[in-house]
Amino acid sequence: MSIADIKTNTEARMDQSINAFKNNLAKIRTGRANPALLDSVQVDYYGSPVPISQVANVSLLDSRTISVQPWEKGMGAKIEKAIRESDLGLNPASMGDLIRVPMPPMSEERRKEMTKLVRNEGESAKIAVRNLRRDANEAVKKLVKDKHVSEDDQKRAEADVQKVTDRHIAEVDRLVAAKEQEIMAV
Repeated sequence: MSIADIKTNTEARMDQSINAFKNNLAKIRTGRANPALLDSVQVDYYGSPVPISQVANVSLLDSRTISVQPWEKGMGAKIEKAIRESDLGLNPASMGDLIRVPMPPMSEERRKEMTKLVRNEGESAKIAVRNLRRDANEAVKKLVKDKHVSEDDQKRAEADVQKVTDRHIAEVDRLVAAKEQEIMAV
């Protein structure tokens, strides 16, 4: 493995960490409705648990209401039950074939709890990025030890990996700040 391979592999893995962090942020509830909020809810579909998105159309009615339109007649009650039993604190209401999921307004205390959760997720993402940096630096040191590259190449590679790390950590900070702002907006 060359230094270029190590750099590209590390950057790709850091990008994956950022994408996983974005997915985790999408699941954190804000005062506004978001269809991604229901991605983690599993519905019993003929004996197998499947995500809601595989048995119904999930969309927004307005900024505070998610609509769930089941594709099969008999699935409405199961979907409603799954949403109610999820730990999201949502109370769906059936209107014929359509299930409306209103987002309850969040209290100030709950908003502060959510911002702490966002910060913790952000810290976890930063730790993941830093671990990838450490792995890349160790791989470069191993190349130097095995006499495949010079110490000057090692210094340049470590500086490049640090730049990539700094860029990814800045992205995490930006995402955390944006999510906190979204949560605190009434």
